[in-house]
Amino acid sequence: MEIQLNHLHSFSLSHPKQPPLSTYPHHRATTVKPHAVSGNPQQLIQSGTVAAILPKEAAAAINGGGYKLLDIRPEWEREKSRVSGSMHVPLFVQDMDNGPITLLKKWVHFGYIGLWTGQYFTMINPDFVDQVEEMVPDKSTKLLVACGEGLRSMMATSKLHKNGYTNLGWLAGGFNRAIDGDFSEVEGPEKLQYATIGGASYYLLKLLSLLQAVDKND
Repeated sequence: MEIQLNHLHSFSLSHPKQPPLSTYPHHRATTVKPHAVSGNPQQLIQSGTVAAILPKEAAAAINGGGYKLLDIRPEWEREKSRVSGSMHVPLFVQDMDNGPITLLKKWVHFGYIGLWTGQYFTMINPDFVDQVEEMVPDKSTKLLVACGEGLRSMMATSKLHKNGYTNLGWLAGGFNRAIDGDFSEVEGPEKLQYATIGGASYYLLKLLSLLQAVDKND
């Protein structure tokens, strides 16, 4: 599942639901069946049913467009960095099952993924929709759904759309594509765009940043 971010329309306060991508020049027209749009995350975005909003447009969407920011990252990512005032309901939670099969999966995960990325072994939050409904009972509320890379939030918008939420936005590319200043108030010890990165890859990023700083000084 891929969405080319350079083809996504810009957010507009006057037109919260954007026209299909097929209306733009040089974009190959596609036929979207109504039943497919109702659940497929990619087609929800391409059809404009879910508004794609870039990080640089998020402040305007929140401050002027009436969107509320819903952070669906797991708790350990949010602890590193978060937008002040954002709501939080995780789509994935840590899998605490210690059965033999799950322990084997966790061991493989740690060896191939966890050691490098620092990510925990997770499972989908079975209460995700219920928790969102408890926090935001009015399903006409404008919700800008966000995660680190954009894939988990894409899945979350599909779940929320299926359960009756009608004014959804998707933070295109996630917080990883944000730059300093896209969100005016950020809390936590890390930069927002680095909160998803962990494990050995985090220390490699720090080393590269240090080398770049030294090179500039030279």
